[in-house]
Amino acid sequence: MRKIVITGGPGTGKTSIITSLESKGYTCMPEISRQITLEAREQGIDQLFLEDPMLFSNKLLEGRKKQFLETSRLNATAVFLDRGLPDVLAYMDYIGDVYPQEFVETCRIHRYDQVFLLPPWKEIYTEDNERYESFEQATLIYKALKETYLSFNYELIEVPIGKLENRIDFIMNSYHKNE
Repeated sequence: MRKIVITGGPGTGKTSIITSLESKGYTCMPEISRQITLEAREQGIDQLFLEDPMLFSNKLLEGRKKQFLETSRLNATAVFLDRGLPDVLAYMDYIGDVYPQEFVETCRIHRYDQVFLLPPWKEIYTEDNERYESFEQATLIYKALKETYLSFNYELIEVPIGKLENRIDFIMNSYHKNE
């Protein structure tokens, strides 16, 4: 079972790529941060990440670890994940918050087979109820993601900006090269 992460700053097209891969029959795991944000809103917390970054990050790390472990039980040769465990650390680094060594250990123990990184893309970037970052902040998050994954010795494959189908083709060609 190959675990393949699609990551990048906010508004780079990750969800569109995951949705497209899923529609083509590939096994995919969705981004869970929006779900955590919506659950917090139901409890009266508008932006959990902003109000309690450590609680949000704990929930996110737990959820992504659960996704990671679930992939091993799936009947598939590969699973594409919308973000990975190191994303949690990258966001914490971006806001300048500290996190326990346990976060680092979780990322060291639970390794992905391939990581695709999507660069900032101003033309498609939009803010919404769950995405509060400006494009400039999204660019800084991209840099934090890149640094964090590299610190865990991942070889990052940067996906070129372009039409969705071209991006999918690029990912599939790179994926098949490393089978």
